[in-house]
Amino acid sequence: MAVASGAETADYMKVSLVEGQILENVSLWQGHIDENGIVSLHPVLAAKLTEAVAASLAAATPRDVHLPAIRNKVHSVIGMRRAGKTTFLKQLCAERRATAPPERSIYLSFDDERLGTLEVQQLSLLLEEHYRRYPDLRGKHQVTWLLDEIQLVPGWERFVRRILDSELVEVVVSGSSAKMLSREVHTSLRGRGIETEVQPFGFREHLRHRGSEPERAPTRWTAAERSRVEKAFRGFLAEGGFPEAQGMPASVRIPLLQGYVETVMFRDVVERHGLTQVAALRWLIRHCLRNPGRLLSVHGLCNDLRAQGHAVGKDTVHAMVSHLQDAFLFTAVPLATESVRRQNSNPRKIYPVDHGLIAAFDPSGKSNLGHHLEVVVHTELRRRRADVGYVRNADGTEVDFLVRRPGATEELIQVCADAGDPETLARELRALESAREEYPNATQRLLIGDRSEARLAVGDVIVQAIPEWLLAASPS
Repeated sequence: MAVASGAETADYMKVSLVEGQILENVSLWQGHIDENGIVSLHPVLAAKLTEAVAASLAAATPRDVHLPAIRNKVHSVIGMRRAGKTTFLKQLCAERRATAPPERSIYLSFDDERLGTLEVQQLSLLLEEHYRRYPDLRGKHQVTWLLDEIQLVPGWERFVRRILDSELVEVVVSGSSAKMLSREVHTSLRGRGIETEVQPFGFREHLRHRGSEPERAPTRWTAAERSRVEKAFRGFLAEGGFPEAQGMPASVRIPLLQGYVETVMFRDVVERHGLTQVAALRWLIRHCLRNPGRLLSVHGLCNDLRAQGHAVGKDTVHAMVSHLQDAFLFTAVPLATESVRRQNSNPRKIYPVDHGLIAAFDPSGKSNLGHHLEVVVHTELRRRRADVGYVRNADGTEVDFLVRRPGATEELIQVCADAGDPETLARELRALESAREEYPNATQRLLIGDRSEARLAVGDVIVQAIPEWLLAASPS
């Protein structure tokens, strides 16, 4: 038998160590396999489960978002990246623990490189391990599972559909991947899911984050309270509502928000849909964010793109706009009409998910204040779950929003940046009066951006300062 040299022995030991490490890693990534070939719970998941029960959840600004009280549904928390979905899940966990033991509310994040090849079987083992540790819960007490970045586990939809039918559980899922976008989740859960959108901070949440949320209704504010709210609103207009951007100077906030949009563009549109015309997509995004509240048509966008040297067809532009809406970057508001043909043949108004993005993509500061305020009002209407369209009158005037909510009367809303200018005020009121012909029973409201102390007498039109309107409604 040949005797290995010292160098060969050393090389053999190195190979053995490497192979051993590989085997150890395989065991770590796939879960332990015993001598009978039975797979047990992944050790990282077991540790996470222990930590989830014992962990104390850090305090954060409470959100005005609530899950619908509907049983036997998977609650999918959706929204644009960085809007606060993960924080909201942790807040839900804290709320559940305020009235029940911690083992009945489990928050788990699957965004962990050690779980990179996790299989759906591990989710079943996770559930069984939890009931092994707390057997008195099974069938007697509801357990809430809050699963963040769950889309990283292939086949997770089958697991949650099964346990909804077989266990006493509440399931809340969320994630930032394109696979967790509204349309994707609805398809995956096959009617078993119900969506809750988390948006960037509204004005009330912005104040709450600073510890200055008014305790009284606007009608009971003192002059000093009103002045503080108006000053805070000016800051909100400049800063926007993304939680991470709160309190940041513009020099830091603007590149941060630009980074958010770049991530949406590449991760949720380019990678997901295989788009190759990145330059055209980037121009489209910038154009829409720099022109909030303005009428945009696919035909007009195609012409503008060609003028910029981008040879893009109508179908491609239409797909780009649709993908960006799916990623929650902006919303397209249609013409208010019962005719689907008229709605499809007329341009739509584009509103970004947050007004803070406007300044991030318009460094010149030329964006119209009225359009900024329109974005704020539109975002609040979406937060209040209203169906929104814009009105084009026969005389060519327009009303910013026709609002419809289940169980409520229609409402016509006009946004006016400066009601102190007589010509501007007359123009906005003329549009509302013209819209009365088609919508005679609709409540009419004029939201003004300044001079909130003025009490304008304009017939039966409700005149209200935007900060007051934003804070008048109770949190949803």
